[in-house]
Amino acid sequence: MFRLGATQAARVNGARNYATLREIEMRLKSIKNIEKITNTMKVVASTRLNRAQRAMTASRVFNESESEFYKNAEVQPDSEEGKNLLIVISSDKGLCGSVHSQVSKYTRKRVAELKNVDIVTIGEKAKTQLLRTHADNLKLSFSGVGKEAPTFLEVSLIADEIKKLGKYDNIEVLYNKFVSGVSFEPNTFSVAVAEAIEKAPGLSKYELETEGVNETLAEFSLANSIFSGMAEGYASEISARRNAMDNASKNAGDMINSFTILYNRTRQAVITNELVDIITGATALA
Repeated sequence: MFRLGATQAARVNGARNYATLREIEMRLKSIKNIEKITNTMKVVASTRLNRAQRAMTASRVFNESESEFYKNAEVQPDSEEGKNLLIVISSDKGLCGSVHSQVSKYTRKRVAELKNVDIVTIGEKAKTQLLRTHADNLKLSFSGVGKEAPTFLEVSLIADEIKKLGKYDNIEVLYNKFVSGVSFEPNTFSVAVAEAIEKAPGLSKYELETEGVNETLAEFSLANSIFSGMAEGYASEISARRNAMDNASKNAGDMINSFTILYNRTRQAVITNELVDIITGATALA
């Protein structure tokens, strides 16, 4: 059997170490580039979070005022045994942890609890996830959302398209509620439909003489609920993306430290092998 001499074996091992060293160096460079990207995305998300929280705070004022009005008017939701509509709010963008999967999971739970359910999705992420399990329930979807904080004009156009689907006995807006800078939770807004507003015993407290006011209030309730849900979801998404990029940067930093140590040890091993090769050759010539 052919065997390598000591000098030849040392040269082969040295070549392998050089290849490994170059691989480690390339991997280290790649991880450093990833860390730069995640750090940049974290800074961008932190900057956008302030604007998102301001938009969310403004939307909560309108939603709380509306809730107080319907509470005083004693508006009661219709029975869930009728025709139900679930409006699921997400966005088109990823890299934000479990924001989209959580609201999709919550939607599946609500579909299992209700009967005769139609689904409308706002954002491609929820649409993609719900198509796998409830494609027959999905009636309408909207894309191109989540790039900026929502505006009431944008929401009004969405609400107009939803109204074209027909009348529903119960409408719910499913969204991610912003709890804090590090947490969110799936939640629901119940939309007051025209029939429920018309039956409200406390509506006579207000001087509403205009014909069709019930339909007008129902349309505003739908648009206002979607607007609040999108504002809450947008703030939750930006916060989750900042946290995800922060964790990614920390993980990249840990990997950089590990690969730096590995690179230095491998480099030392290469140098040692070269010295052994030189000393062995010198000894053989002596």
